[in-house]
Amino acid sequence: MVAYALYVVAALYLGLLTSISPCPLATNIAAISYIGRKVENPRRVLLAGGLYTLGRCILYLGLATVLAGTALSIPSVSVFLQKYMHLVLGPIFLILGVFLVGLVTVTSGGAVMSEGMQKKVDAMGIWGALLLGVLFAVSFCPTSAAWFFGLLALVFGAEAEAVTAMLAKIGIVLPEATLPGSVVVLPLIYGIGTAVPVLLVAFLLAYSAQSVGRTYNLLSKVEWWARMTTGWIFILLGVFFDLRYVFEVV
Repeated sequence: MVAYALYVVAALYLGLLTSISPCPLATNIAAISYIGRKVENPRRVLLAGGLYTLGRCILYLGLATVLAGTALSIPSVSVFLQKYMHLVLGPIFLILGVFLVGLVTVTSGGAVMSEGMQKKVDAMGIWGALLLGVLFAVSFCPTSAAWFFGLLALVFGAEAEAVTAMLAKIGIVLPEATLPGSVVVLPLIYGIGTAVPVLLVAFLLAYSAQSVGRTYNLLSKVEWWARMTTGWIFILLGVFFDLRYVFEVV
């Protein structure tokens, strides 16, 4: 149960960090505003937020399940993960941390929706929020992509018991190291985490639209500190695991 909770909390935390990253946060607010301005009933604005949330969850769950499930179903990959995942996680943590703290930057651009897609969303009415959720979830920016790959590393680690195995090697023993159905459970929890600010913004648009700007600024500040803190933790973990398991010097 302890290990189960550890993986679930980690997946939820990654989802929350994804949701308040600059690119996803901006698109989330834009999407709900786009739907909300066409709906006068506050309850329908909240429904639009729920449908948008569902769209994001469907995309993340499907994508992570396909990627992780396909890799784990290949015998050679599965054997590799079981034997060497503790060696792979170090470089993964290090690379993710470097990107998250901004030591290496990657730019991305381009319109999220074409004019034709906007017309389709308009034609669907409130159900267009579901389509927007899928579209904006699949349009990764560098930071959100880093969090998503962190989720995949967590899923692989859960399947191979790599995370709990590494903790055991440094003296932290967790009972029940396996997480049944982690390929489905962790992406679903992650998807729910990415939706929390969406629901908050939908509520504000429905009942207190003037508070959206202040909430956006607050979440942006929280995101910077959370990203920097987590990024440096990833770097330290990556360096430690590389020195311990790859180079065997500590």
